[in-house]
Amino acid sequence: MDGVETILGADPEAMVSQLLELGRDLCLRLFEGMAGLRAFDDRAVILQRQGRIGTYPTFYGEEAVQTASVVALEERDWLFPTYRQTAVVTLRGCPPLVPLLMWRGHPGGWHDVMRYRVAPVCVPVATNLPHAVGAAWGARLRSADWVALGYAGDGATSAGDFHEACNLAAVTGSPVIFLVNNNQWAISTPLRRQTRVQRLAEKAAAYGMPGLRVDAFDVFACHRVLRRAAELARSGGGPTLVEAVGYRLGPHGTADEPALYRSPAADRLWAPMEPLGRAQLGLVSAGLADAGELAEIRGRASARLLAAAEELERSPRVTLEEIADTVHLSTPWDLSPDHLREPSWAAAGE
Repeated sequence: MDGVETILGADPEAMVSQLLELGRDLCLRLFEGMAGLRAFDDRAVILQRQGRIGTYPTFYGEEAVQTASVVALEERDWLFPTYRQTAVVTLRGCPPLVPLLMWRGHPGGWHDVMRYRVAPVCVPVATNLPHAVGAAWGARLRSADWVALGYAGDGATSAGDFHEACNLAAVTGSPVIFLVNNNQWAISTPLRRQTRVQRLAEKAAAYGMPGLRVDAFDVFACHRVLRRAAELARSGGGPTLVEAVGYRLGPHGTADEPALYRSPAADRLWAPMEPLGRAQLGLVSAGLADAGELAEIRGRASARLLAAAEELERSPRVTLEEIADTVHLSTPWDLSPDHLREPSWAAAGE
């Protein structure tokens, strides 16, 4: 974690001073956002294990980066998520039921893009980044005052779409932030096996844009760095590459077994960096909140997700025809009700 901006990793006196400067309201808002995302991730894993949703990409440990990305930006700014940020839309007011329905494969899982200013999820790695640049470039051409933020993992920085997006953003001076969560693993491929650059932020130099590094497990530092990048973009300063340096604390997804390729000793070494626990220690140390108050925040978040899970169970199962209608303008004849036959697992739920 050398060379990264941090608040919670500073000496105790400096940490308290910086948290007090941020203020209680902002600090609690950040903690509440992380609590909501943690509750979503925990509940989604339970639902997947129960067979109520499909394979799910966990984001345990990335709550600080995701929360800070929403809070540091304005509501008019656009977010371009990957499959691992499906819950960030809940921080913009979308009911958690909606992304849960998405993981069930239900058409009701598509959120209102224009209302929440969160683009549709992109699953292929780095393909969301050119979209973010296109939107940001459009904002610049229209003299709009909003910025775009595209999410990526460390593996995405080795994809062609990442390089093309960075180059175009820099050449056009587009107000976009490339937020790279470097958890050091691209599924089972370690960072050293996919790129020779040890600090991903250094890749920004190839495109003539600033490259910043921040502690991925420190929500307060992430907020400060992303706020700075957003202000630069909004003022006409162009794009910024932000590398959030951390470690994947959990598996790549519910179908992954990290023990097959990752050292359990390394996992144990990084475990104490978990962002909610670190944030709580910092807030209590600074006198901005007590443990009971923070436990209540987490309890409310868990209760909200439990209610969403119960609502998910009450939602009717999607039919094959409905799935087809979300893909085609009109259902092709061979997917019409006369030809479709519900599989046994769908009929059994009726």
